[in-house]
Amino acid sequence: MAKDKSIYTCSECGGTTPKWLGKCPHCNAWNTLVESVAESNAPVKNRFASLVKSAEVATLADIEAVDVPRTPTGLDELDRVLGGGIVEGGVVLIGGDPGIGKSTLLLQALDALQRSGMSTLYVTGEESGAQVALRSRRLGLHQSQVKVLAEIQLEKMLATLEQTRPGIAVIDSIQTVYSEQLTSAPGSVAQVRECAAHLTRAAKASGTAIVLVGHVTKEGALAGPRVLEHMVDTVLYFEGETHSSFRLVRAIKNRFGAVNEIGVFAMTEKGLKGVSNPSAIFLSQHSEPVPGSCVMVTLEGTRPMLVEIQALVDSGGPSPRRLSVGLDKDRLAMLLAVLHRHAGVACMDQDVFVNAVGGVRISEPAADLAVMLAITSSLRGKPLPKGFVAFGEVGLAGEVRPAPRGQERLKEAAKLGFSVAIVPKANAPKKAIEGLTIHAVERVEEAMEVVRGLG
Repeated sequence: MAKDKSIYTCSECGGTTPKWLGKCPHCNAWNTLVESVAESNAPVKNRFASLVKSAEVATLADIEAVDVPRTPTGLDELDRVLGGGIVEGGVVLIGGDPGIGKSTLLLQALDALQRSGMSTLYVTGEESGAQVALRSRRLGLHQSQVKVLAEIQLEKMLATLEQTRPGIAVIDSIQTVYSEQLTSAPGSVAQVRECAAHLTRAAKASGTAIVLVGHVTKEGALAGPRVLEHMVDTVLYFEGETHSSFRLVRAIKNRFGAVNEIGVFAMTEKGLKGVSNPSAIFLSQHSEPVPGSCVMVTLEGTRPMLVEIQALVDSGGPSPRRLSVGLDKDRLAMLLAVLHRHAGVACMDQDVFVNAVGGVRISEPAADLAVMLAITSSLRGKPLPKGFVAFGEVGLAGEVRPAPRGQERLKEAAKLGFSVAIVPKANAPKKAIEGLTIHAVERVEEAMEVVRGLG
């Protein structure tokens, strides 16, 4: 018997080469070529021909543009991340660590959509139908009419989708699906890419919204070729700490809504419940103000959230440590240098630890001012006033730069009962906000002077 010919596929870009190489010739990534069996010479030349629609060249002004209708899923936090709900013919890719709640969330959403009158289909490749039914009972979804198909062969899935024509279908997960037209194993780069392409085309042709569940690698990125994220309309990441009952769903890409939106869920015995006021999660419940604590208003998509920044400054040895959790440690080192140069606060011989409470990650520079005030408060052993909030970016010259959408941040702080705020001068509101005293500053030293005056 003739041996099947092997090809080597790059796990980063999906490029192929007939022989193994240390570096991918397409994307120059090292040690990413994985051996797989080459496709057979079956006539697959026109397998996408039936899905191609003929189109003519037209100018943008002549093309009729209408808003995309959406169907709410019944889970407000999921709708927020999706941009308002499910879009007809849209393809959503949701990834996250094993056991974080992807299947639970989607089963709850399908049940809510089915009860609102939409036809649904749950395709499971990792569990049996009995296991899915058992989970639905555990979640309290009694007498659920969601249709379940336990299948991993792509052709049978496409035939079922064509026959039943559901409004929405969930494929759990794309890494378990295989096509008979390829000889490689399920989960390989070629299979994932090919199956996702077929399902995407089926969604666009039939109008069925399809949700693909994706595995993630140990680095936290979606497993499989990066082209998978380019094929779909929306990419969601499910995040959360194993020791915490809270889960975050973050939109990384969305053709039908804003990116970087965030939905917050609490994991309960009856499944995932939306958290309408996530600021309460990220604020510690101190009865009295404590040194080293400063509340800031961060922006996640369109949602302002209050997060507590905690700092601990302690006497260190000859090589003091700088450690940050939830914040960029390189930025922390820069802020300490600015604090010394422009505000006269020296921490050269001190260990500095900074933490964003609740396991949230803050990537925006608007946290700079709150971090510096928390460090100064811990160093001097003096707490900031009760009901105090601050935000603003700090430059290397010591200037305090404005943060985007400062008015919404201040209104959120006032709504939650905060009474004193230090903000960049450019973010100072023209009209006073009821119950909130605002101190606008231009430089770091000004902010320090205001805090001393408040103490």
